[in-house]
Amino acid sequence: MHTLFTVLLIIDCIALVTVVLLQEGKSNGLSGAISGGAEQLFGKQKQLGIDLFLHRVTIVLSVIFFLLMIAISYFGF
Repeated sequence: MHTLFTVLLIIDCIALVTVVLLQEGKSNGLSGAISGGAEQLFGKQKQLGIDLFLHRVTIVLSVIFFLLMIAISYFGF
């Protein structure tokens, strides 16, 4: 069981890093980070196509990562 969780965690980590690196940056500088956060908070996203797909895959992989980490720590591996 320990080996299965570890292998799944490694695969998830590699996939998560790959998906994050494939995403395009919103804009440069601190002002872009603030405006990007505000757009995401208030739901004014106008992402289409591959950007939206990569964003959703990132969310799914992040949730899987946290669930695997909780499972590993819960079972005391």
